[in-house]
Amino acid sequence: MKRVVVTGMGVISPIGNSVETFKEALKAGKSGIGRITRFDPEGFDVQIAGEVKDFDPLIWIDKKDARKMCRFTKFAAAAAAQALEQAGLAETADTGEGLRKRIKGSAERTGIVLGNGMGGFEAVTESFHKLFDNGPRRMLPLTIPLMIPNEAAGNISMIYGTKGPAYTQVTACASGTDALGQALDLIRSGRCDVVIAGGTEACIVPFAIGGFQMLKALSTKWNGAPEKASRPFDADRDGFVLGEGAGVLILESEEYAKGRGAAVLAEFAGYGGTADAYHITAPEPSGEGGGRAIKLALKDAGMRAEEIQYYNAHGTSTELNDATETKMLKYAFGDYAYRLKVSSTKSMTGHCIAGGGAIEAIACILAIREGFFPPTINLENPDPACDLDYVPNKVQYGTVNAAASGSLGFGGHNGVVVFRKYYE
Repeated sequence: MKRVVVTGMGVISPIGNSVETFKEALKAGKSGIGRITRFDPEGFDVQIAGEVKDFDPLIWIDKKDARKMCRFTKFAAAAAAQALEQAGLAETADTGEGLRKRIKGSAERTGIVLGNGMGGFEAVTESFHKLFDNGPRRMLPLTIPLMIPNEAAGNISMIYGTKGPAYTQVTACASGTDALGQALDLIRSGRCDVVIAGGTEACIVPFAIGGFQMLKALSTKWNGAPEKASRPFDADRDGFVLGEGAGVLILESEEYAKGRGAAVLAEFAGYGGTADAYHITAPEPSGEGGGRAIKLALKDAGMRAEEIQYYNAHGTSTELNDATETKMLKYAFGDYAYRLKVSSTKSMTGHCIAGGGAIEAIACILAIREGFFPPTINLENPDPACDLDYVPNKVQYGTVNAAASGSLGFGGHNGVVVFRKYYE
């Protein structure tokens, strides 16, 4: 199979709006959780979230383009701009309609695959209010193109003039990870030389908070201490904290990257995807479904379990997920699971839904490149059912030759990706 490499990364997250600030926050064990500011949460049982802070889309996006984007699309476009700049694949060209950003190389051989779970919820919310209060003629004219999940991929394609496939992956919380897997296949199959891939989400709005609250999925007992609320694998966890953000990776065939002299950050070695076929919201209790996804990803990478030093867990801080994911890791790694470093960076970012898998893939690549294991913060009272090494509370340092990341989505979707150091 063609080898696939990573040449650029970009991130917008509750703990940093660049790869550098995100990395330093991971090492510091910084929490990005706070009281909701995007709307007044008074009257909600849930009043906290992992919001992106100090985000100015105009740093990365033209003002004219930004006016036609919802928040999730702005996040994706900003992360893509960072990643393309690092990869050296963006340029400014005269299109006949003025100077515009354009992709270097073959536009027809450049694809996009982005995961998104919920689309532009703020446009939906605003237009529903206008519809019910004043009738359809008062709705936002761009309601539909603003809200639909594929608009992140569509807008990035238009900004950079890419003309390969532009797909949107929707598998709930596994969307970002599954998008990376789909991008891997596009390059291996020879359909694309370059794929802009990742995930994005921005749904900290009353409708989403209320909906997850009614599912009893969100943390409610830490409103007074938001930074303590996301506590994966801890006995006192009581639900996940909703986050937002985007992660984007530039993936290329090794041949193409070497041909243009690109600096390679890591090799994208393998992907595995499965379905639980069990329950619409709960994971299959044995962990077999997610465990198979890990085994498939390792097989795809041609690697043994013992070659992985770090696993970035889905680790949502819910009662069912964390205990089941521990079983999943034991199913896949056997006795080696007890020697594996495992952590949940959601303890810092919250659960960024479709953005989570891509953001966590970037955490894996940073761990490989800089030799550190991000901590699971707030792990103060370990759950006896969660008995692996979760890198509690403080960053640890050591050699990371290969890392994996798993994402589990409502509907029983399981996706796992494997990255390793790049050697020619």
